[in-house]
Amino acid sequence: MSDPDTSAGPVTPASQVWLVVGLGNPGPDYAGHRHNIGYLVIEELARRMGSSFRSHKSGRADVVEGRLGAPGTPAPRVVLAKPRSYMNELGGPVKALATFYKVPPERIIAIHDELDIAFGTLRIKVGGGDNGHNGLRSMRGSLGTGDFYRVRAGIGRPPGRQEVSDFVLSNYNGTERKELPFQIDSAADAVETLIADGLERTQQQFNR
Repeated sequence: MSDPDTSAGPVTPASQVWLVVGLGNPGPDYAGHRHNIGYLVIEELARRMGSSFRSHKSGRADVVEGRLGAPGTPAPRVVLAKPRSYMNELGGPVKALATFYKVPPERIIAIHDELDIAFGTLRIKVGGGDNGHNGLRSMRGSLGTGDFYRVRAGIGRPPGRQEVSDFVLSNYNGTERKELPFQIDSAADAVETLIADGLERTQQQFNR
């Protein structure tokens, strides 16, 4: 993989396309779950674009196409995507979108929940293992590589003896819901910074 990570300035010509994928499960039954933080962040990015999601012609994802960045700046093109498949099968729709828009793995960003990071915090990286995350595993299998960017939104570990699967597929508690909008905003900011300024500056700003 080429190494765009450490650039001190804009890393992407305005003519190139980024694919930003919010990982989650489709449908209202899953909407408020910790596992769906990727959907929440991608919806915030769409709001910033001033656009609404529409069905992609593949029928396997909802997308928004536009530019992320300050008005009047040469911001690169971005495709925001919410796969319609469940978490363990979303790699197929992601691969289809990457092929359609001609986006290589080094310009794909996955936004997802992360158990090993405290709630309310973020970590941004490129590549690495899946850490048991079915969505990342599915993406890696379909793309043939794990060398895409990850914006990892911490949800923390389950309390007591609660099973991990029950924890991620449950709603945030009352205290967390009050703080959740701040985490969503920060994650959306991190995506914009990553596209505009590269990995090093993004990590310096958000990996705290």
